[in-house]
Amino acid sequence: MSHTVTAFDPWSPEFLADPYPAYRALRASGRVHRYEPTRQYLIPHHRDVSALLRDRRLGRTYQHRCTHEEFGRTAPPPEHEPFHTLNDHGMLDLEPPDHTRIRRLVSKAFTPRTVDRLRPYVEKLAGDLVGDLVAAGGGDLLTAVAEPLPVAVIAEMLGIPESDRPLLRPWSAAICGMYELNPPEETARAAVRASVEFTAYLRELIAARRTDPGDDLVSGLIAAYDEGDRLTEQEMISTCVLLLNAGHEATVNSTVNGWAALFRHPGQLAALRADHSLVPSAIEELMRYDTPLQLFERWVLEDIEVAGTVIPRGSEVALLFGSANHDPEVFRDPERLDLTRAENPHISFSAGIHYCIGAPLARIELAASMRALLTQAPTLRATSEPVRKPNFVIRGLEGLPVEL
Repeated sequence: MSHTVTAFDPWSPEFLADPYPAYRALRASGRVHRYEPTRQYLIPHHRDVSALLRDRRLGRTYQHRCTHEEFGRTAPPPEHEPFHTLNDHGMLDLEPPDHTRIRRLVSKAFTPRTVDRLRPYVEKLAGDLVGDLVAAGGGDLLTAVAEPLPVAVIAEMLGIPESDRPLLRPWSAAICGMYELNPPEETARAAVRASVEFTAYLRELIAARRTDPGDDLVSGLIAAYDEGDRLTEQEMISTCVLLLNAGHEATVNSTVNGWAALFRHPGQLAALRADHSLVPSAIEELMRYDTPLQLFERWVLEDIEVAGTVIPRGSEVALLFGSANHDPEVFRDPERLDLTRAENPHISFSAGIHYCIGAPLARIELAASMRALLTQAPTLRATSEPVRKPNFVIRGLEGLPVEL
């Protein structure tokens, strides 16, 4: 039986400030909840979220099987088309066989060796950014370190010239606005404009790399060839945008959410400062404790049943990552921040065929900035209570003012 939802209110400032008590209420009152404002079924438990991420009866899209009309959905308005063309050709929003083919080709260019080769660059850049923050006596951790690091790294990987990099973050922010629940029309307009500009920019970059290939990911994507398969230009463009958006939004928010949590738990921060070998487990715990991506959606391609509730084909489920990461069935004392937590099967990087391809790179970036801050800024502290962004799905801060 699906339950009516009272605690869950993704537009209320109180909920956005701290959604975890509402998740606790959701988990206590059932495993499936119908939520009318977004016409979704909310799934709050770790075991169900984890199982449904791997269940092939659900998909990120349904368009590989049927039209919008056949699925009982309305097609997006034609004026939003540039956003959907860009979004729908990226592997995050595709299902097999296209997903399998594109992921295989991207993996050829995005190998563990490629990622590991970036490590010295990432560590030097993190050290330099933190050095500048320290020299200034403080500032906004978001704009000084959290943002520029992953944006520069993915731009470096893609071979985007340094002079063009300031364009990337605004484009990405505009496009990511569409991943919130029920985005307003002005958000859609900004996303469409950014999609058109970003696409045009990447078309030129790809054309330049075709005639003059380099040692970068775009050249690698052009060269990636497998049993007669290669990426179309649109798939290449969509892949680059996905790698940029997914490749820094979550890292930026993990960094600031994580440090905000550390400042609120001085005992844990002191333990981390005393023992830098805690960095790897600290990163996993901070990603679990305040999850950067709170919700992930899936379409139900054929009827499924969860805990006795039939969820019919054509429905949309909202898998609540933030709730799953606080499920006491899986995490002992889940509301407690514990940087030494050994058993930590959080699902912040998703699971199944859509598991985050950039997880190894994200971990390198998060560790590099954390180590640089611990080493160079051992007395770092927040100067004021940070302001939350008014977003639910992508959970982050407007800024994180710090001083030494």
